[in-house]
Amino acid sequence: MKKILFSGFLLVSLSWVLPAAPKTFDMYLIDTEGGKSLLLVSPSGESMLIDTGFPGSDDRDAKRIAEAVKAANLKQVDHLVTSHYDGDHVANVAATAARVTIKTFYDHGDAAVKDPRTTESVRQYFALAAKAKRVVVKPGDKIPFKGIDVLVLTAGGKHITTPVKGGGAPNPYCKDTQPMKWTRTDEDNSENGNAVGLLFTYGKFRMVDLADLTWNREMELMCPNNPIGSVDLFMVSHHGNDISNSPALVDELHWRVALMDNGANKIGADSVMKLLRAAPGMQALYLSHYSVRAAADNPPEEFIANIVQDWKDPQDGKWLKVSVDKDANITVTNGRTNVSKTYKR
Repeated sequence: MKKILFSGFLLVSLSWVLPAAPKTFDMYLIDTEGGKSLLLVSPSGESMLIDTGFPGSDDRDAKRIAEAVKAANLKQVDHLVTSHYDGDHVANVAATAARVTIKTFYDHGDAAVKDPRTTESVRQYFALAAKAKRVVVKPGDKIPFKGIDVLVLTAGGKHITTPVKGGGAPNPYCKDTQPMKWTRTDEDNSENGNAVGLLFTYGKFRMVDLADLTWNREMELMCPNNPIGSVDLFMVSHHGNDISNSPALVDELHWRVALMDNGANKIGADSVMKLLRAAPGMQALYLSHYSVRAAADNPPEEFIANIVQDWKDPQDGKWLKVSVDKDANITVTNGRTNVSKTYKR
């Protein structure tokens, strides 16, 4: 009897001594074959989904999002941020909402373009948002996400004008970065140029995700002074497109780990791959897919979630999972290999 009482006392005592398991900020980069869908889970268990990927293909992307939500032990999506209204970012929202409850919708406001596909996607999106809660964001706004600071950097073609803590220094990469001249359409006034861009902060950890923001809009944000400072994780812009990802952004952020949401045949440009792999401070570059377009410049296969070139292949559809702590240590798990690597700050 005394032994039992002592054991019970010891367990209670240890519960006061042993520290609680450290909480992490988790994210799943879901494979939408070159579209965009990023699921974020705060240490408090609150959830945010950025974009919903492509429509069609037997609701492929909606099913993959639902699988990630289940894997993260979530019952709903608390916040859906639609970065812009291109089809690979918003046109799958109805199919996603049919599988996962969405509480609050965030976007940049009215569509910047009026083509029929965009108009129909926006109509469906607005109809769904009207049944819940919709918030139009502007630069400088904060999106409430318990445990994580989420600052809107860009939205509706505008950007923050006041530097954040740690930002404001002159950007040396602006001098040699030339603006783009558009020969077909004015990309800066497209949906891409109006994208919602976000800065996430958790303790010492910082991440930038500018969605599909275009090259010249990046320069407007980052030049002549860098209002952001450095970050730890960079979500590569525009699926690795070379009409985004200017040196004034990519090199100046001094990120350590980057994630690219490309498809096998959807962007992943060779010039962007070269720029990323040579970036100062780079520790790792992870791809959602092997890039056919940049065959000679892909990182080793251990850094690629999907190495097949046909999305109908049953081995396709693997995600990248990222977990970070308050000290900005980053652990990336490749869903294809289930191998994790940790990158210390």
